Amino acid sequence: MQPVHTFMRRVVLPTTARTRWMFGFQRRLVRRWEWLRDLPNQGFLPQISQTDAMTSPRSGGPVGRGGTGRERPTGYEQGRGVANHRRLDGRWIRSCPVTATHIDASDLRALMGAFRTALVAHRPALNLLNVYPVPDGDTGSNMTMTVEAVVAELDGLADGTDMASVTGAIAHGSLMGARGNSGVILSQVLRGLASAFSGYGSIDGRLMADGLAAASTAAYGAVMTPVEGTILTVVRESSEAAVVAADEGGDLLAVAEAASTAGGESLARTPELLPVLADAGVVDAGGSGYLLLLDALLAIVDGRPLPDPPDVDAPMLDVLGTDGSDRPDEHGQGQEGTRYEVMYFLDAPDDSIDKFKEAWAALGDSIVVVGGDGVWNCHVHTDDIGGAIEAGIEVGRPHRIRVTDLFEEVEEQAWVRDQKGDTGDVGEPVPCAVVAVANGPGIREIFRSLGVRRVVLGGQSMNPSTADLLTAVEAVPADEVVVLPNNSNIIAVAEQVDAQTDKVVRVVPTRGITEGFASLLSYDPQATADGNREAMADAAAAVVAGEVTVAVRDSGGEAGDIHEGDHLGLSGGKVRVVAGSAFDALTGLLDALVDGDHEIVTLITGEDAEEATTADAVAWLETERPGVEVEVHEGGQPLYPYYVGIE
Repeated sequence: MQPVHTFMRRVVLPTTARTRWMFGFQRRLVRRWEWLRDLPNQGFLPQISQTDAMTSPRSGGPVGRGGTGRERPTGYEQGRGVANHRRLDGRWIRSCPVTATHIDASDLRALMGAFRTALVAHRPALNLLNVYPVPDGDTGSNMTMTVEAVVAELDGLADGTDMASVTGAIAHGSLMGARGNSGVILSQVLRGLASAFSGYGSIDGRLMADGLAAASTAAYGAVMTPVEGTILTVVRESSEAAVVAADEGGDLLAVAEAASTAGGESLARTPELLPVLADAGVVDAGGSGYLLLLDALLAIVDGRPLPDPPDVDAPMLDVLGTDGSDRPDEHGQGQEGTRYEVMYFLDAPDDSIDKFKEAWAALGDSIVVVGGDGVWNCHVHTDDIGGAIEAGIEVGRPHRIRVTDLFEEVEEQAWVRDQKGDTGDVGEPVPCAVVAVANGPGIREIFRSLGVRRVVLGGQSMNPSTADLLTAVEAVPADEVVVLPNNSNIIAVAEQVDAQTDKVVRVVPTRGITEGFASLLSYDPQATADGNREAMADAAAAVVAGEVTVAVRDSGGEAGDIHEGDHLGLSGGKVRVVAGSAFDALTGLLDALVDGDHEIVTLITGEDAEEATTADAVAWLETERPGVEVEVHEGGQPLYPYYVGIE
């Protein structure tokens, strides 16, 4: 048979007539040729080249389970090959790609790489989607880090590794690298796929459908109380469609397209199944991330591009297709669930896990326990951190323990949506500029008034990345830069910036906002970064810093018993005062910290501070410490009604 496109150039038939008599793959080739024929000059474009004349991309013979094919063209990388180009009607265009009917171990590796690429691109949008079960705002990050662990495991394999080794790396990497609730469930999806594929040399449509079904079963099996309207629903309904397509004789492309289409429809229905999604005007974040796996599969099978991520610089609800007028205030919404996410690896006998799950069931929700052969990845949302860890100790050895305050992350996401980053005028060039991290509109304005050229959004529970700080450093018009992290958790990140830029970057290790303010009193824009660091660090060290916040759980310590809702006065990393009101906590802290040698007390009020309480505290200082000058500034920071600086 002559090539289809050659025949069609000589005989022009009506579209219906010239496709009705052909095989399915021939119809696809003709339609692809027609599409390319009508486009302007295409130039040199990449295309998938896993198969050609029903062969696999590797060297050898015909494709089959365990079969091989011929060598990939030069330039093949991450599942994509160099296109074949030919002259057609006087124009260079891309030749028609041939759709893969099987994928082998190397293609499965490429699939994981494409999935990672898609998650990295879509991570910001997925993070903003996340609102279930407590909106922790990190679904995109957790899924991305989970798959990055898989890719890292695969990178350790030699070229030409067989399917069993590739699937083993996927299973192990996803288990050990799983992050967060969504990451753990995704790890089970990948482990289910790996288990189904491990005994075969290549994957066709039937095996892909079986793998997706196994992935769904594994995902549901990992969750003690499955909730519909989440990633679980999307995985299940997409796998059901894939099985139907395979049962009807569909090839790999048909199965992948059926799964993708059904998955998209399932995702669109998630707000109907889960009221919190409908209230927030979003779809499930985990389900959205899972669909990127199916997009990556289609990219490997027939060469279509991965979807572009939405523009997260636009209001998120606009991206999601809603005006946001009915979106609830997530500051309040997040307070309805359990507060902490506890995750750890557990070395324990397999027969003890049922007992462990029962203990966790009494402590919280969103329980996911996955693994086997004595190693388990465990996740729970709870208000009892100690109890969640002790349950693991009773049956084995918990390690790599991670605890996340979900409510603080709720505050972070709501706050980030409401704030604009500092992208304004950076002023005239100077020898040495300052970049600071701050977490309230008033605080940012104060830093600018003190000479800071760029303010990076961040602070308590809002730690910026090295990339965020690097962007700010590169933006300021100076060859030398001093960074004020203003939080102990950000100091180490800030210290990595110097190695990432040609500029000289020095960090003044400020651990609080008031230390940052004080350090700027010794800042000299004409001095060197090293000189400024020394002088500014000395100025920061002269400040006694304190904070007032609210207890989120019962506890105890040197200051006495602490109950949820108590107001706490903190300084030097310790609880100094426990009180029933913000006024008592603030004045108790001031009484403990301010002595006769101090001259100035600065109060930075947060978004939860009350004017009457602030006025009463100022009056108390005037009475109890009459020789001290008091300054009050509106900071607008979340979570902490008062920052205190004493000089």
